[in-house]
Amino acid sequence: MTVTTLDPTSALVVIDLQKGILSLPAVHPMDDVVKHAGALAEAFRQRGLPVVLVNVAGGAPGRTEQPRVHRELPAGWTDLIPELNPQPQDHLVTKHTPGAFTNTGLESHLRSLGVTQVVIVGVATSNGVEVTARQAYELGFNVTLATDAMTDLQSDAHTYSITRVFPGIGETGATQEIMTS
Repeated sequence: MTVTTLDPTSALVVIDLQKGILSLPAVHPMDDVVKHAGALAEAFRQRGLPVVLVNVAGGAPGRTEQPRVHRELPAGWTDLIPELNPQPQDHLVTKHTPGAFTNTGLESHLRSLGVTQVVIVGVATSNGVEVTARQAYELGFNVTLATDAMTDLQSDAHTYSITRVFPGIGETGATQEIMTS
């Protein structure tokens, strides 16, 4: 489904656009993802709408089939990228699981502002972005995903999320389409 219109009280949620994550190899040029996410952040701020900047500082402790290296993160790894131009009114969330709503207070923050819709961007499409979008949908928020403002470490995972998962939980569109809706 394409973007119809944004609710009057929408919030932008930017997932894991931080120095450590952006140093990883991605499917799409990270410069484009950053440019689109930054444009959305600026557009939301100009409209007086909330911007939530999320970083990740750890992982869920459960067992997985893929080996996980639990180590100290290098200095600066969790720092948000300066291209997001963080502002004092932005809400900062540090998460320790893939989803931005788990144990962070994000839902109560958004509810206190009367937010009914979230626009989600960031990295990785099939992990932090998808889990956060699923959580938002389950919590009753309208969900919009800016597909040109996200990427993944794996092409097939990115494509699957955009073509199979996202249409079932929200609306998808390009940055320009979202900014004009």
